[in-house]
This record gives sequence, structure tokens and C-alpha cells, in this order.
Amino acid sequence: MTAELVRGQNHPLPQARLEIRVSAGKPVVAGATLGDEQGTVRGTEWVAHPGSPNLPGLEVSKQAAADHRLAVDLEALPETVHRVNVLLALPLGVGGPARFGAVAAPFVSVTGLDGSEVANYTVTGLDSESAVVALELYRRQGIWKVRAVGQGYAGGLAEMLGDQGLPQARELAAAIQDAVSSGMARSVAAPPPRSEDGDRSRRTTSHATNGGRDAQTDAVAPTATPTAGAPAPVAPSGPDSGARQAAPGGPIDYAHPRRQSTAPPSPPPTAPPAPPGQYPQPVAGDATGWSMEERLYNQVWGMFEDLARTVSAYRSAVDFAESRMEQELDKALSDPRSRIGAAGDTARANARAKHDQLVGQARDVLDRDLAQLAAEADVVEPALPPAFASWHNPAWHGYRVPMEIPMALRVGDLHLPERPDLRIPMLVRLPLERGLWIDSGRSGSEAALMMESDQLRRAAMESAAAHAARLLAVYPAGEFTVHVIDPAGTGAAALAALTGSGVLDAPPAAGAQGVAAVLAKLTQRVELVQMAVRGGVVDSLPPELDTAEQLLIVNDFPHGFDDRAVTQLRYLADEGPSVGVHLMMVADREDASAYGPVLDPLWRSLLRVTPVPDDHLIDPWVGHTWTYEPLLPPPGSQVVRQVLAQVAAARRQLPR
Repeated sequence: MTAELVRGQNHPLPQARLEIRVSAGKPVVAGATLGDEQGTVRGTEWVAHPGSPNLPGLEVSKQAAADHRLAVDLEALPETVHRVNVLLALPLGVGGPARFGAVAAPFVSVTGLDGSEVANYTVTGLDSESAVVALELYRRQGIWKVRAVGQGYAGGLAEMLGDQGLPQARELAAAIQDAVSSGMARSVAAPPPRSEDGDRSRRTTSHATNGGRDAQTDAVAPTATPTAGAPAPVAPSGPDSGARQAAPGGPIDYAHPRRQSTAPPSPPPTAPPAPPGQYPQPVAGDATGWSMEERLYNQVWGMFEDLARTVSAYRSAVDFAESRMEQELDKALSDPRSRIGAAGDTARANARAKHDQLVGQARDVLDRDLAQLAAEADVVEPALPPAFASWHNPAWHGYRVPMEIPMALRVGDLHLPERPDLRIPMLVRLPLERGLWIDSGRSGSEAALMMESDQLRRAAMESAAAHAARLLAVYPAGEFTVHVIDPAGTGAAALAALTGSGVLDAPPAAGAQGVAAVLAKLTQRVELVQMAVRGGVVDSLPPELDTAEQLLIVNDFPHGFDDRAVTQLRYLADEGPSVGVHLMMVADREDASAYGPVLDPLWRSLLRVTPVPDDHLIDPWVGHTWTYEPLLPPPGSQVVRQVLAQVAAARRQLPR
């Protein structure tokens, strides 16, 4: 029976190998400290955190996330360790909440490796605190117990670590937040909000889910989605203008931006009942939502999460099997007299047989789940609308310029090594919450190492042009404007489809003067819209001001940029997204190294993608490293030019 703890209550732990699961509703940092008999943390090497996630007997997540799984092996801890404190902290400087009182109460559970829950604790009563000791595992007279602590610290990580006796508390807290910022820059955008009961209405088996009390998994509140024809970048003001936010730090209404009815959504389509012990037949749109578009969007995210958790369960089972085999071998062969001869051979064979059996069972479950997800992908992919579809999808052959802005845009595919052919569409919400950085440098991936530097740069610009074409195609005519800065003209070939179709209002800016002119124009637009919004005089904006969403593509940065231009670019990265101005950087970070750390916030504010397959993105659930593949049109295909021709024709028909 599960023990539901209250603050100060303890409960014995029945086994040594455990998982500590955290559900927080917003991205939090999860870590752990090791303490001696007095509870003192003797040094930074006694702290497991995203920058140093592994200690003997302890492993924590490498990034901030709404859900965490911490692995603990009490028998593998050093003999001098008598306490393990589980820490939660809010990441700083990422635009999220600054205190736990503004988020849902974190839920923490202690489970066995099979998912059976031993004890749980809801960390309530927090207000201004930004860090909290949630649980303490402690040893008394050789017996390990768990205690619900819930001790919060308004001074954050530094105060909490200092309270545990760590001399370098402030320095380590800063290092942890730096590691978290770097990790969040690599993370995939947050998944959509769950329904009120926390269920995505997806039919999945229990081992593929969290196994705990999943809270809402939004890492960042979605940017408001404007209705077609409205001046999108201007602050939302009506019931149709997007997510409605209460007072600062208050709850956010995630009602669909184009839904005015208060009636509940119609139920998703269902498949005929499956025979006992089998999965039901996959159905496209098998998720909750107010429209088929929203159902498909939620279904794709559901597949993404299911794949992440299914592979996580498999990897945990393999790790457990290997650890168990090592322990059995150590125990059986601890006597030198049994290390050789028949007894030793038998012990090794038995340990290996048990290992192979456990791994085989885990693989069977994984293969079954992967087959079901692959079958679902085969059904979902043909049903996707153009904004969610790959360039290979026939949906693009029947393309028509849309009348409304879609919920999201597909920018690539993600897959894991356990099943490389099972691709999950990578969807980002619209309007863009983060700009894109298309890395034109050598990322270390096998594909990048096989290419020359010039080839990588061309591929990066081609990828940027394809992303820009998709953005222009999924917005209504006249509601998305693209500017290009190409100082040396090296991107002319990749930009040919954009420039030749007439979808750009002006040719790509070249030279220092061109760079300065475009940056000045966009900076002025951001300032004017911000002042109008703050003053409540949006209607007084100049009639010539382009209120459409703006995208600035910057090629070969920092070539052609002086210090003033760099400052303006940073300003656009910081302030532009809130008023509809977004960046797409095509650059090698090493090329900008001369500016030092001054540009680090710029890179971290952008979602890094690559022009070739690369394993650098992290999911927001279990922190797997996923291989990203860019979304490019088929070789020789004219689909992009045909789509852009329709966009250009629709723009020409707009009143001037």
C-alpha cells in the first residue's frame, strides 16, 4: 500500500534501488545532495545536478523539465553518506515563474523500478520560495527511510545549499543555473496543455506513462495565437486573440484561441474494441481537441511522449539487468576459491542467463509498443494538414492559401536509436515562441563531419529558406513578412525560390548599409508597437506600419555586423517575439566567438536546429537526446516553388 506522506512524516524503504518521480506542472530543476551523519554536504562533489548528473548510487536529470525521474541505489552510496536530499528549484532567467507559490504544488513519489509506488508527497504551503528540499532519504541503524520535508528557501539554490553546509554554495548555484540555461536552449518546445483531468485521451499501456500523478506538462505558456486578419503582433485583447492571462504570476487560460463556445469539445473518434491483450486499431485524431487540427496536434505530442517514456522504461530495465548481474557476480565470486573452476563458470552463466532473460523481456515489451506507435504514425502522417505535414505529403499538392493561422508548424522530425525509422513530427507553436538558429558549423554529428565547411553553410541556408517558405505558406496572405540579411550574397542560390516568386517585399539586404537599414526598420517597429501597447493606443499606429508577423533571416552572422548592429540584433531577439518579430539565424557560433559571452543570451534564446541529422535536442519528459532531421523538399521537386507562386499571387490580390 502506498504511503501518502504529510510534512515531517517518514516511511521505511523496502528496497535499495528506487526511482524518485517528480511532477511539477512547470519546468523545474531537480537535483540531490549527499549528507553525512550531521546532514552536512562536504563539497560540490556531493551534489548531483544538471551540470553533473551522476554520483555513485545517484543519477538526476540533465535539464529542467516538468517531469523528472531520479535513480537511486542506496547500496551503491559511499559508506560516509547517511542522507540524500531531493532538491527542486525554479530555473532563473528563462521567463518562467520566479516562485513556487505561482505554480501547481509539486508532486513527488518514491517508486520501485517496476513502477510500484512506495510513498508520495505533495509539496504544499510554498509561496515566495524558489527552491525547496522535497524529500529526505536517511539511514538510521542500517535502515533507510524517506521523510517528507517541504522546506522552502526564498533565497533559491544558493541559500538552500548554504543551509546544508556547502562552502561553495553561491558558486555552485550559479553553475547549476548556467547548465540549466544551456539545457533549455537545447530542449524541444513544451508540449500542449493536458485536459482538465490530466488525460490526453490516448489509449496507452500503463508502463508507457508516468506511473505517478502527472501534472500539466507545459514548460512555457503558449504565445497567444491571433485570429486571421487581426494585427497579430499587437497585444491580444479579445476572446479570440489567444491564451488569456490573468494577473502576473496568476493562472493562464489555455482555451483554444479560435474557440468562442463554452461547450466541451466533441469526443475524439474511436476505433472498434480490440481483442483482449491487443492494442486497438490506430485512428487519426485520437486525442481531445476542438477541431481535427487540434486533435492531430495533441496526438502527435502524445506519440512523442509515449515513445520517450517507452524507451525510458526499456533503458531502465536494461540498466537494472546489468546492475543486478554485476551484483550477483560480485557476491558469487567474492570468495577467491570460487573464482575459478566449475563453480565460477556456473555463477557467471547463471548471472548472464538472468541478465539476458530480463533484457529479452524488456525488448519484447519495447518491440510491441514500438510496433503500435509505428502503426499509429502510418495512420496519422497522411491525415496531417499542410502545416504539420512533410514536404513529401500529398497535402501540399492540393495546397491553397489558408484563411486562418494554424496552431503549429512542423520544422523537422525526431527519432531515437531504438527505432530510427519511427519519426515523430517536431511541431512548434505559432506564432513562434522562440526564433530558430540553424547551425552552419561542424556540430560533431557524423553527417556534418562528412561535409566540407562550404557545403554545411549552403545546406544551412537551404534549410532556412525551406523553413521560411513553410511559414509563408501556412499564414494567410499578407499576415507574414520575411526580411533577409545576406551581407556577402552567399545565400543567393538557396534563396532563389523566395526571391524569384516575389514573396519578399524587398531583395536580400547586402553590405553594412543594408544590414543597418533592415535592423533600424525592425527595431523601430518593435519600439512603436511596444509603446502603443503599453499606452493602450494600438489604433493610433501609423497606417504604413506592417502589423503582420515579421521574420528576419540573418545569413553568415557576424559578417557585416558592427557593434551597433549586434546590439540591435540582441534587442530584436529579446523584445521582438512579444510583438511579432522573430529571428532565424544561419550562423556558426564559433565565428562570433570574438564577441565573447556577450552573445550567449542570444544563442540561448533561439531553438538550435541543424541542416543535417544531429542528436542534440532533448525531450521535456525524461531528457532523452533525440536525433533531429531537417525538413527539406524531395530532390528535384517543384513543390516549394508551386506553393510560393500561390502565396505570391494571393499577396498581389490584397488591397494596397
